[in-house]
Amino acid sequence: MQVDLFDFELPEERIALRPALPRESARLLYVPASGPFADCRVGDLPDFLREGDVLVFNDTKVIPAQLTGERIRAGSDGSSRVAVDATLHMRIALDRWKAFMRPGKRIKVGDLVVFSSGTAIDPGLEAVVLEKGEGGEVDLRFTLAGPELDAAISVVGHLPLPPYIASKRAVDDDDLRDYQTVFAREEGAVAAPTAGLHFTPELLAKLEYRGVMQEFVTLHVGAGTFLPVKADDTTEHRMHSEIGVVTKDVAERLQIARDEGRRIVAVGTTSLRLLESAARATGRIEPFSDATDIFITPGFQFRAVDALMTNFHLPRSTLFMLVSAFSGLDRMRAAYDHAIAGGYRFYSYGDACLLERSA
Repeated sequence: MQVDLFDFELPEERIALRPALPRESARLLYVPASGPFADCRVGDLPDFLREGDVLVFNDTKVIPAQLTGERIRAGSDGSSRVAVDATLHMRIALDRWKAFMRPGKRIKVGDLVVFSSGTAIDPGLEAVVLEKGEGGEVDLRFTLAGPELDAAISVVGHLPLPPYIASKRAVDDDDLRDYQTVFAREEGAVAAPTAGLHFTPELLAKLEYRGVMQEFVTLHVGAGTFLPVKADDTTEHRMHSEIGVVTKDVAERLQIARDEGRRIVAVGTTSLRLLESAARATGRIEPFSDATDIFITPGFQFRAVDALMTNFHLPRSTLFMLVSAFSGLDRMRAAYDHAIAGGYRFYSYGDACLLERSA
């Protein structure tokens, strides 16, 4: 499909730079499969769910994946240094990460990168460029591995706010709280599963009282989620891989729910992409532990998810393509027009919508 079909005008003032507080006070647009939309709040979510529904959350935890340092050319005496930034986006071994480097064009295989915290406390974190791909993507092998590497990254790294927020303000202490879900526990994400940011322990308790089940899967969101679609046609766009896990016990409980006719409600596009990856081969939700680069566009056959809670996404983005596949392109264009006209707040710190799957 032509990428232009997924374009729309979004006023700058609709981009949220801070979240709604308390979290469940954010607005929620209910988009049923047919009929009128409903304007409400995230705190009203229990009213739109049924007893026996299963909410599926992504429990990934954002790490301080934004690193700054200096590049030292391979074979040089070390006197020529160039400042660089790295955004880690997928771990591929105990001592290796894929990362996006800036400036990327000047990076070469074999270069040494020395990362610094800019403070008196510095763990001496270094990495060698093993491979270089397109768009500034590199494969970094660090001199530390496993827990030692994780500890060094926590000292050297900074929280990687989305570019549409980071370009307008600096990261602060509030973001350390706000850009993490209350159920985050599996470290490895470069970006938060933002639909999950709206939930509080109180709202989770209300959902449990309503008879709504809760399950957790893990998809470590990568920086590729923010990359623009530069191709003119969706068939020419390449998705970056992300590591995901659906355990055997969770897969079994979710499939039992589907067999019993109960709805699977994905909280966030990351949960949906992982569940559909787990169901892709057999049509049933199977255990999954692998990388996925699933790209969902209109025409995709959904096998696992019946409803989706998600934030409002960028024009021409893979995520707007995903929701258009889920609820229909015309339906989503109408919903986004409604949201823009109604003053809804967009993107990671913005408001949410609850989508029913189109027939």
